[in-house]
Amino acid sequence: MKLISRNIDKFGSGTVSVTPEEAEDMWQAYNLIAEGDHVKASTIRKVNLESATGTSSSTRVRTTLTIEVQGVEFDTQASMLRVKGKNMAENDYVKMGAYHTVDLELNRKFSITKDVWDSVSLERLEFACDVAQHADLAAVVMQEGLSNVCLITPAMTTVRAKIDVSIPRKRKGNIAQHEKGMNKFFDAVIQAIIRHINFDVVKCVLLASPGFIKDQLFDYMMQWAAKMDEKKVLDNKSKFVLAHCSSGFKHSVKELLADPNLATRLSETKAAGEVRALESFYQMMHSEPARAYYGIVHVEKANETQAIELLLISDELFRSSDINQRKRYVKLVEAVKDYSGTVKIFSSMHVSGEQLGQLSGIAAILRFPMPEIEDDDKEDGHTSD
Repeated sequence: MKLISRNIDKFGSGTVSVTPEEAEDMWQAYNLIAEGDHVKASTIRKVNLESATGTSSSTRVRTTLTIEVQGVEFDTQASMLRVKGKNMAENDYVKMGAYHTVDLELNRKFSITKDVWDSVSLERLEFACDVAQHADLAAVVMQEGLSNVCLITPAMTTVRAKIDVSIPRKRKGNIAQHEKGMNKFFDAVIQAIIRHINFDVVKCVLLASPGFIKDQLFDYMMQWAAKMDEKKVLDNKSKFVLAHCSSGFKHSVKELLADPNLATRLSETKAAGEVRALESFYQMMHSEPARAYYGIVHVEKANETQAIELLLISDELFRSSDINQRKRYVKLVEAVKDYSGTVKIFSSMHVSGEQLGQLSGIAAILRFPMPEIEDDDKEDGHTSD
């Protein structure tokens, strides 16, 4: 998602303009737009026109509307977002207060105005607009003199750097010039890796090429990193995986993603991490049930004593039509982070998110056992919400 403008005051009120560029961006927008927000977007409106002779005809015109959101629908098949609400601005074709449905489109700008951009919304906005924040897989595809450094998300592959260096051909009497050219090429690739790959997010970096260029780059990079004491490379040596591809062009990334030999390493992604977190919760429920609770009431009680080590929460809860409920979940997320807990926001569109939804959409693993939470509920006659 491309961020066009952001104007949010110190109280959290303001407007953000964005352009969705991929299908995944529509899902992010669905999670950003809430009831009560104002959305300004271009839309098609059917209008009736009357000629000077009194005859009328209908035509479709494109106009820009600002509507107060009363409902948002996401079409998973078409990756289309439909926003319903009433018109809040003067318009030649739509009366003030009239109801209209706007279909948000790929590659067409729209704006979202909120009374308060809370921390969860701002974090999602940053996540959606900075591919480096959520691309947990990177690929460096190369051939002699050509390399593309790519970041990969579930919906797209983005080229962050293209390196094209002219290298003298390797022939008798010209070996030194060839090696000098290769070293210049490797230096440029290494700098692109350091500049564009966020190792705090990325779980795996695929180095791929036909032949042995990938092996030469890896050896050169490790020697360089040791000499320069480049911790970013040395500390993440285990994340580099060498693989074969047919060329240094972007389309070679598809070969890597389809390679069954890489399946294990490619599973180390954000989605797989959420699955593991949910499995950890189930295991904790089985082995130490006093450290695993679900339901907003139980989880909030655990939060009162700063006991939450890992909070699992569905993005569906932040789309509640009840503003106070949304604030309640945002407050909980902020508190857990303030106490150095980890928060994982699950997508309700993934299997793991659906499973969490069956547990009320919220669960927590605690730092220490709190059997009194269950005991309090038994005394009060309460159960998990």
